[in-house]
Amino acid sequence: MPKFAANLTMLFTELPFMQRFEAAAKAGFEAVEYLFPYPFTKEELVAALKANNLKQVLHNLPAGDWDAGERGIACHPDRVEEFRAGVDRAIDYATALGCPQVNCLVGKLPAGVSEADARKTLVENLRFAAKKLQAANIRLLIEPINTFDIPGFFVNRTDQALSIIDEVDSGNLFVQYDIYHAQRMEGELGNTLTKQFARIGHIQLADNPGRGEPGTGEINYAWLFKHIDSLGYKGWIGCEYKPRGATTAEGLGWREQLAAQ
Repeated sequence: MPKFAANLTMLFTELPFMQRFEAAAKAGFEAVEYLFPYPFTKEELVAALKANNLKQVLHNLPAGDWDAGERGIACHPDRVEEFRAGVDRAIDYATALGCPQVNCLVGKLPAGVSEADARKTLVENLRFAAKKLQAANIRLLIEPINTFDIPGFFVNRTDQALSIIDEVDSGNLFVQYDIYHAQRMEGELGNTLTKQFARIGHIQLADNPGRGEPGTGEINYAWLFKHIDSLGYKGWIGCEYKPRGATTAEGLGWREQLAAQ
């Protein structure tokens, strides 16, 4: 059975954010991830990780004004300086938190910008970020996101992400493979994981439909977890789902249930 990291942006949301670290540890998680560390000081977050003996395995680069609906700025030609300043900020936090990788949410295609110009900006920004992050010993990821949940998101399929990675031509850029997003856009989960395994840096999960716990939808997670193990995946799988119950703990039985199958 793979190793699971609690995504604190999605899990334990019945609690204030800083209390979610303790809740995750009590629920048996040994690692956490979440969207953004930036609303908190590095010292607060380091203390929470240490107090609960947790590893942090992922956070994102700054992604613009999230509350206003922005979902990344890496493909925005008029936001290059802001993006690059965000890379430095991400390195500062990741270094303090011992976080080995960061994800770049590439953003939605901006109004009035051609796909060609957006891609050119994205490639140049990723090339810049991959180099700076590599110097800090931090891995860079990009994540395809389905266009049902985020209409207009610029990278929404695995093959598109790989094409961009090829163009960036860096040894420090990998796919963040979210099983839920991949199922909605393309399926072929087992074959894609096998074929692209060397280029996948991190995996996340949720079931479909509804983005609930594994076992609540159509994805055969019992088989998929065994397949991921058979590939030799040593990383963490981020649990980025919407708990069906009033509390996250109510739905955590999926781990034992699927391990037994």
